[in-house]
Amino acid sequence: MNDPASRIMARCVELRGISADPTAYSRHYLTAEHRAAATLVTGWMRAAGMAARLDAAGNVVGRYEGERPAAAALLLGSHLDTVRDGGTYDGQLGVVTAIEVVQALSDSGQRLGCAIEIYAFADEEGVRFSSGYIGSGLVACGETGVALNAHDAGGTTFAEALAAFGLNPARLAEARRRPEEALAYLELHIEQGPVLEAEGLAVGTVTSITGQSRLAATVAGVAGHAGTVPMTLRKDALAAAAEAILTVERVARSNPGVVGTVGIVGAGPGAVNVIPGQARFTVDLRSGIDARRQRALADVLTGFRTIAERRGVAITWDVRVDAPATPCDPHLMTLIDRACAAETGRAFRLPSGAGHDAAEMAALCPSAMIFLRCRDGISHNPAESITPEDAAAGLRTLARAVQMVAADPPRRG
Repeated sequence: MNDPASRIMARCVELRGISADPTAYSRHYLTAEHRAAATLVTGWMRAAGMAARLDAAGNVVGRYEGERPAAAALLLGSHLDTVRDGGTYDGQLGVVTAIEVVQALSDSGQRLGCAIEIYAFADEEGVRFSSGYIGSGLVACGETGVALNAHDAGGTTFAEALAAFGLNPARLAEARRRPEEALAYLELHIEQGPVLEAEGLAVGTVTSITGQSRLAATVAGVAGHAGTVPMTLRKDALAAAAEAILTVERVARSNPGVVGTVGIVGAGPGAVNVIPGQARFTVDLRSGIDARRQRALADVLTGFRTIAERRGVAITWDVRVDAPATPCDPHLMTLIDRACAAETGRAFRLPSGAGHDAAEMAALCPSAMIFLRCRDGISHNPAESITPEDAAAGLRTLARAVQMVAADPPRRG
């Protein structure tokens, strides 16, 4: 398969086959599927002329040397993990396209003024431990919001999962990179929205990455017999959770530019004839303007307190993610504008309403993103789709941007 775009499409499909569920695409951090995908990507990197390794966090890192050994690197990448029942291109498209950029350089024998490193981040979605950006957060900052004693739905702690994968929990910080090692970070990603499609454009320049607040909430009520406890005397945890969930929706709807989602709900003890004594749910609030997100979060939590007092239950919460909105680097955006215009005839800028590893990497070095059109704007869904023609456009755009950044890297103040 000599056509790079066809290889990109085929590799995304091949990665899709590495799933914990044969009927629903799901691949999560520190699992057998994570290892299988990492092994596959490591092989692709090496075949493209890169030295490849697994770092202390479980990220796959490939390096293609520049004209000078040990030169600072332009970092490219995205993530390999998925949401539950996700799509074929979210995250991994950016990894396999970056490999194709290096493949072309290697095939032509070209070395740039900087090295190129590709990161296939191990955890961006945060499905297993309810906290995203573990992979890129450790690279950029040497830390993560997940405690070693945090556990997944099956009761396995983060520390246990790391050890079972062959990683040392005490050495996680070794994944951190120093700022002087990185010139910049570029990420190609499907848009996950309908804007580029509406504009008739294959690619666009990302201006900023949304801020996020994620909570894990627990409602403690009193379990009781469904037939003997009068409605006026109940402390129904699930009913209180339902009201709290509607509070999230109401607050988000009343704050322009804010979106709110409750994606996981559970209740116990889980019998048809027992009043739920406990309920759990997640909250995801996002906005490109931090003040709006923070105001909405305060309103949501005020609502929770009011519901708890009125219903005689306790609502507690744990903040799992508190990530500010991240603007992309202006110099990199200008270069990406030129790369996009060379492909489509005009530059087009748009914000990201989704979170991305680029937001974490901005703490390490200047960072920016290229968005690629996806059909109907659908993502986090098996119907997620791109065309081979757009895959080729994304590859050419990323390759142009790499050449431009290598020749004219951003300057740090």
